[in-house]
Amino acid sequence: MTAGHLLLRMLDMALLGLHASLLIFNASGWAWRRTRRLHLGTISATVASWFGLGALYGWGYCPLTDWHWRVKRATGETGLPASWVKYYLDRITGTTWDPATVDAVVGATGAAALALAVSLVLRDRWAARTAGPR
Repeated sequence: MTAGHLLLRMLDMALLGLHASLLIFNASGWAWRRTRRLHLGTISATVASWFGLGALYGWGYCPLTDWHWRVKRATGETGLPASWVKYYLDRITGTTWDPATVDAVVGATGAAALALAVSLVLRDRWAARTAGPR
């Protein structure tokens, strides 16, 4: 294995870890008061990417997926789907998932996480304001 190929494999693993961590945090970060503001930022940036950048690059666009797929292509991997989640669901389960179903579940999860983030941050702010000085 060449040094360049080793570096690409390390980037592949780093992007896998980063992307998986972001996905888990985006789905669950609203649950803890200490992480709610950070979560609101990450889920907002994710949704903005899906729709804002998505208007330019294709709906559901994710820069992390784009970067990850560039690394995978550089290692010789081909036939990569548009969805990072679909790719790893296929790999983990050994099943070929329907892309529309995966996109629908990811979109619904993202929308629910954004709604929870906004409502809980607003609730926390309201509770802090009405509690008065301590």
